[in-house]
Amino acid sequence: MKHVHFLGICGTAMGAVASAMARKGYVVTGTDANVYPPMSTFLENEGIQIFQGYNPANIPDETDIVVIGNAMSRGNIEVEAVLERHLRYMSLPETMKEFFLWGKRNLVVTGTHGKTTTTSMLTWMLEANGLNPSFMIGGIARNLGRGGRFTDSDFCVLEGDEYDTSFFDKRSKFLHYLPEVVIVNNIEMDHADIYADVEEIKLSFKRLLRVVPRNGMVFINADCENCADVRQYAAAELKMVSMVSVGMSEDADVRITDVEHRTDGCSFTLTCKPAGEGEHAPCQLCGERFSVPMIGDFNVRNAAMAACAAAFSGLDAGQIRTALDSFEGVARRQEVRGTVNGVTVVDDFAHHPTAIRQAIEGLRQRFPKSRLWVLFEPRSNTTIRNLFQKELAEALSAADFAVISRIENHKRLTPEQRLDEAQLVVDIQAAGTDAYVGQNVDDIVAHVVTHVHPNDVLLVMSNGGFGGIHNKLLIALAQ
Repeated sequence: MKHVHFLGICGTAMGAVASAMARKGYVVTGTDANVYPPMSTFLENEGIQIFQGYNPANIPDETDIVVIGNAMSRGNIEVEAVLERHLRYMSLPETMKEFFLWGKRNLVVTGTHGKTTTTSMLTWMLEANGLNPSFMIGGIARNLGRGGRFTDSDFCVLEGDEYDTSFFDKRSKFLHYLPEVVIVNNIEMDHADIYADVEEIKLSFKRLLRVVPRNGMVFINADCENCADVRQYAAAELKMVSMVSVGMSEDADVRITDVEHRTDGCSFTLTCKPAGEGEHAPCQLCGERFSVPMIGDFNVRNAAMAACAAAFSGLDAGQIRTALDSFEGVARRQEVRGTVNGVTVVDDFAHHPTAIRQAIEGLRQRFPKSRLWVLFEPRSNTTIRNLFQKELAEALSAADFAVISRIENHKRLTPEQRLDEAQLVVDIQAAGTDAYVGQNVDDIVAHVVTHVHPNDVLLVMSNGGFGGIHNKLLIALAQ
């Protein structure tokens, strides 16, 4: 095999794998609907030819494998050409497994929330201590400067998504990742477009644990009810799988204690159960105190999970502590985009009710004397539905002001399925928080700038670009 063609090549993960394939000596080409820097420049510098816009003619006659991205679906003209020409095709997770993951010590970070931050922390712990790990992360860790790479290291750290693999493989992506270590941060209902309920999600996690080897390890959240169910299943059915619970609960194998919250971060101590009571708990961390330059109990748990996995991988407490002290966070996770005339604009990727609530709690700790505005874009396949109608109102009402954008492409769902933005405002106001529905981004910016005061904090939450609202706010505040 010599030639590999990627459909959707400009995605963060697709681009990283395409680059790695090129460095292995393969001829790599690819197509995407949107080709622009920095990814297009990066790929071109790697010697990869990119086609703008899908066309069957883009697929060279000598193509040996076509890698089809998760965003591709039936009806795409290049996808149809692949099927009609009987070309060999693979999903991105399959490609990673076949070309990069066999024979590696794969550390897979999973869960509804905190995957990107925890994966970034764990990768940095290994990187800062000279282990040069491969990694694939669904965001940009500031210490690492990119979302993915593949090296000759024995270690590979992977953000394990429970979302489906491709249009032709509806299994979770993480089932392809050959894990030695699995972190289960938490399990909640999400991805309502592919899962009917949380029981289906738990089933996917149970399947993941089936492929953890005897010499591997599972670190699982001790404070999450759905994780407890998965843990009980593993204890009863998968007796060869070693498992350690991590959390603030008294019965956790590795307990997080003495948490100190500061405006610039948090400190905590890890305490392990006595030998024999906890299963292979990383006792070298027992009694050790760590700090992380991030706020909120959720980031404390993220750091504890990463520390446990790093200890299992051979790092000692001092090495882990030094790495955490120098961790710079992840882009779009409580990222300050600017302060103008005393008003601070913060960007966060949160879009699930639990993540929204945690982001608000964290900003309250960081800016204890400020009024907090939340600007929320319902955009994911779950939040545009009324599945979380009540939960979103409860989460957003924790702010002082809540501004919600109208759902784009609302005709994708019937009125009975859609989130009711007007009712959301009524429910938030009933809880004592000022609320407003913006007709568009410019309307939201005008409303906020008219009512904002110096020392206010604007927390922008979306899993997309939100129409460039961050820069528009900063410009409007300056004027």
